[in-house]
Amino acid sequence: MAKKTALMGMCIALALVLGWLESLVPVVPPVSGIKLGLANVVSIFLLYRMNYKEASVVALLRVLLSGILFGNFSMLLYSLAGAFLSILLMSLLKASSKFSVIPVSIVGGIAHNLGQLIVAVIIVENGVLFYYLPVLILAGAISGALIGLLGALLIKHIPDNLV
Repeated sequence: MAKKTALMGMCIALALVLGWLESLVPVVPPVSGIKLGLANVVSIFLLYRMNYKEASVVALLRVLLSGILFGNFSMLLYSLAGAFLSILLMSLLKASSKFSVIPVSIVGGIAHNLGQLIVAVIIVENGVLFYYLPVLILAGAISGALIGLLGALLIKHIPDNLV
C-alpha cells in the first residue's frame, strides 16, 4: 500500500510539472488552447500499468491542483470535462483489449478536446462553437498519437516491478 501511495504521489507531481512546463510554451496555433497535453502521458502509463481507478484519481488531482495553482475556475471546468471524458473513453477502449496504446491515446486526445468544447458551448450558450470540431479532432488525434507513442515507450521500458 505504501509503495502504491508513493507511486501515485510521484505521478501527480510529475503530471503537474509536465503540465506547468507545457504552459510555458507560447500558444501559436490558429485555434486558441491547442497543446500537446504532455501531462496526459502519466494517465496513459497508469491506465496500462495499474487501472482505471488510479489513472482517474491522478488525472482528477492533477487537474484540480493545476487549476488551483496555475489557472482559474473556467480553466478548471474545461480541464475537468476534458479529463473525465478522455479517461472514460480510454478506459472503455483499453478494457475491450482490441486496441493498443496509441489508438487508445488518440481517442483520449480527441475526447479531451470534445469535452472542453461541450463545456464551452454550454458556457457561452452558442452551438456555433462546434465549427471548431474538425480542427479539434485533428489536433486531438495528432497530440494523442504523440502522447500514445511516448506512453507506449514508457510502458515498454519501465519495469513492471516499479509499479
